[in-house]
Amino acid sequence: MDRTEKSNKAVIGTILIIIAGCFWGSMGIFVRRLGIYGFDSIQIVSIRVTLAAIFFALVLCIKDRKGFRISLRDIPLFLGLGIGSILFFTVCYFTAITMMSLSTAAILLYTSPVWIMLMSIMFFHEKLNRRKLTALILAFAGCVLVSGISGEGMTLTGLLVGLGSGIGYGLYSILGTIALRKYSPYTVTTYTFVFAAVGSWVICRPADMFNKFLGTPDLGALILLCCLTALITAVIPFLAYTLGLESVEASKAGIIATIEPMVATLIGIFVFSEPLTVMSGIGILLILSAVIVLNLKQKN
Repeated sequence: MDRTEKSNKAVIGTILIIIAGCFWGSMGIFVRRLGIYGFDSIQIVSIRVTLAAIFFALVLCIKDRKGFRISLRDIPLFLGLGIGSILFFTVCYFTAITMMSLSTAAILLYTSPVWIMLMSIMFFHEKLNRRKLTALILAFAGCVLVSGISGEGMTLTGLLVGLGSGIGYGLYSILGTIALRKYSPYTVTTYTFVFAAVGSWVICRPADMFNKFLGTPDLGALILLCCLTALITAVIPFLAYTLGLESVEASKAGIIATIEPMVATLIGIFVFSEPLTVMSGIGILLILSAVIVLNLKQKN
C-alpha cells in the first residue's frame, strides 16, 4: 500500500470514528424515552445489546456467512470484547451514576483515552509523541468542562467503579484491534454483541422486563423505539468505529471518539432545551481542537 492510499484510508477511518462518536452522543434521547416505559438502566442495556446482536448477525449473514466461523481459541478474546468491555463498562458507568453526580461519572468514563494510550504503548508499542499527548490533554480537559466539574459525593468505591467504566470502554479499542488482525469488522461486532447479550440476560431480571413489555398499551411503538435504540446507539456506531480501527491507531481513535460528550451536550441544548454554559462552550472547542491537532499532517 503506497503512502497516498494509506493516507486516504486513515482519513476515511477518522471520519468513521467521528460518525461513531456522533451516533453514541444521541444515546441520551433513547435512554430517556425507554425510561418512560419503566425500564431500569441495566434492562435498557440488555435491550440494546440483544437487538444489536441480532442486527449484526443479519448483516454478517448477508455480507459473508463464512464470517460466523471463529476459532475456539479466540472465544476468550470475544468474551473479553463482549463481557469484559461492552457489558462491563456499561454496568460500571450506570452504577457510577447511582453513586455520584452524572457529570463526575461522565468524566471518569472519559478517562478511556488515557487507558487506551497506555495499553497501546504496552501492547502495540505505539509511540507517544507530542501531538498525541497535546490532543489527549485537550480532549480530556474538554470532556471535564462539557460534563461539568463536580466531586460531590465521591467515595473510593465510586471512584474505582467510575474508573472501571473508563478502562472497560478503552478495552474495546485494544481487543478490537487484536481481533481485526484475524477477523472482519462484521465478525468482530457480531460475536462481541452476542456475548454481551448473553451476559446481560444474567443481570437484567428478564421476567420483570417481559412484564413491562406486555403491560404497555403501545407495544408496537415500544418495539420500534427499541429497534431504533439498537441501530442508532449500537449497530451503526460500533460498526463504524470497528471499521475505523482498521486504519486508525487505537490511541488516536480513543481521542477522536471524545466528540461523543460534545454531541450529547449539543443534543441536550437543541432537543431538550438545556442551557449552554460558558464552560461547556469552551469544552466543545477544546474537543474539536483535539481532533484537529490529532489530524494535522506531520512535517517530514
